[in-house]
Amino acid sequence: MKALYDVPAPAKLNLFLHVTGRRADGYHLLQSAFMLIDWCDTLHFERRDDGGIAREDLGAPLPADDLTLRAARALQATAGTKLGVKVGVQIGVDKRIPAQAGLGGGSSDAASCLLALNRLWNLRLPLPELERIGLRLGADVPFFLRGRNAWVEGIGERITPLDGASALPAARFVVARPRAGLETARVFAAPELERATPAAIISRFAADPFGFGRNDLQPVAEGLCPEIKSALDWLSQQGLTGRMTGSGSAVFARMKDAAVNALPQAPANAAWQAPADWQVRECCNLEAHPLVGWAASDE
Repeated sequence: MKALYDVPAPAKLNLFLHVTGRRADGYHLLQSAFMLIDWCDTLHFERRDDGGIAREDLGAPLPADDLTLRAARALQATAGTKLGVKVGVQIGVDKRIPAQAGLGGGSSDAASCLLALNRLWNLRLPLPELERIGLRLGADVPFFLRGRNAWVEGIGERITPLDGASALPAARFVVARPRAGLETARVFAAPELERATPAAIISRFAADPFGFGRNDLQPVAEGLCPEIKSALDWLSQQGLTGRMTGSGSAVFARMKDAAVNALPQAPANAAWQAPADWQVRECCNLEAHPLVGWAASDE
């Protein structure tokens, strides 16, 4: 019988995002709080022993060479060295998290792919080695590999878990992605982007985790994609205070207690009277990624 796995890949929200500087190589220095939510893709893996790597789109179509395939090929190179054989995989991706939304869907898929194949191929690589592979794929991948809500700094490589006194309380959010998406590179390339926000400390954030700071990318993103402002205005009309996540175009707001009790979970365009071509969901935050413990160092 062939080895099989079905695994989730959750999205994230940036509770705040400050740009604190820029390195000589052009990479931006950031501070942010990353929070996992229960809006997930689902990835299906079936081991192949012919060395082939292939992907089938079970939901929204993906680019021909997406991060899932790139993650599988990167890990396969390590697997060949470690096992002395060339293992392969058939991947099915049920894509639900929208692209170009600031929700981290591609990075999350890559991380879940690395964690699942580490087990499927019986590599037993420790988490730091998976992180080294993941960072080459994207700055957000190490966060999803660690699988805990976190304070993230640098270019995404400095990750501090939000636990103990800084742990996030359970909450529900409405997340809206308008029709248009937005490419991250366009936002960071804008000359008017704020790049010198003073560094913050975790204790100040923990005192008001859902109201702290701002998203420095939001003003630029609104200029490039006016639908972001429309989505924020729509949240305001619901009596909620919204903010953009990541580089957009999705926006989010913490739901009021009364709304949490009154409204259903899952896709919610009708319940919220949102435009039909938007993607709107009510989401809960997660205490941890469902695959926490899948790396060898955590077993």
